[in-house]
Amino acid sequence: MRYKIQHRSIYTYSAPVSLAPHVLRLRPRCDAAQQVHSFHWAIDPQPARLIENLDLDGNQVTQISFAAAIESLTIMATSEVETFRTNPFDFLLEPWATSLPIDYPISLSIQLQPYLTGYLGSVDPVAIELAQEIFQATQGNTIAFLTELNQRIYKTCRYELRESGDPYPAGITWRSQQGSCRDFAVLFCEVCRAINLAARFVSGYQEGDPDQTDGFASSGRDLHAWAEVYLPGAGWRGYDPTQGLAVSDRHVALCASPSPRQTAPIAGTLKTVGVQSHFAFELQVQAIDSADPDAR
Repeated sequence: MRYKIQHRSIYTYSAPVSLAPHVLRLRPRCDAAQQVHSFHWAIDPQPARLIENLDLDGNQVTQISFAAAIESLTIMATSEVETFRTNPFDFLLEPWATSLPIDYPISLSIQLQPYLTGYLGSVDPVAIELAQEIFQATQGNTIAFLTELNQRIYKTCRYELRESGDPYPAGITWRSQQGSCRDFAVLFCEVCRAINLAARFVSGYQEGDPDQTDGFASSGRDLHAWAEVYLPGAGWRGYDPTQGLAVSDRHVALCASPSPRQTAPIAGTLKTVGVQSHFAFELQVQAIDSADPDAR
């Protein structure tokens, strides 16, 4: 699939403000599952400095800073991305990874430690209980466990739109049986970590239901979140418990990290105190025909 994505974020302030440097995570990643054909920023006012970096997790991030006080800030990220993973199960696990818990080689286990640590420092007891229940139901089969976990969250929990705030702990989401996509992603990661499966949080976009949008474009869209699990022999593979699906070519990833906070699309603080701010955003995700030049 090929997508044109326009993501505009608008901040307005009640008085001129000075901004600390801001970090932007709105450039889609390039990997085996997707390729960025074009990307550009439109930032008003123009920042005094714009620096492109790679973070600790290999995500491309942009740091902007301003020399003078501003009254508003508009950030537009426009990209054209092609996705390739039509079959999310096109892999062959290492023989020692087909059953849980996986006994990682020491060198790999050391590398995966950040992805095996709980969201709040230790794995939630509710996640441990749910992991044990699903482990028994699937007889410890790795792929069956992930599929069942994905379906349990999708069928049991009611989706609610929550535009701001950190994800809820796994126990709160599972007990209340409701949450946002980021809550479900954290729950999924926590249950995986409870059974010693390395997992990380992913921020990005998804095509959605074509019957609910106009040509796959909608200003009422929101950022999406899902989970990725490291499967020896397959690498990082995505699972979307909000939709109950293994991630294929209908998702576009921005960035991934063990911590959801490190995937925030825009992060920064005000140097000026006592000023009120208002935030709004517009998002369009449009499927385009790569052979049609007018669609670009």
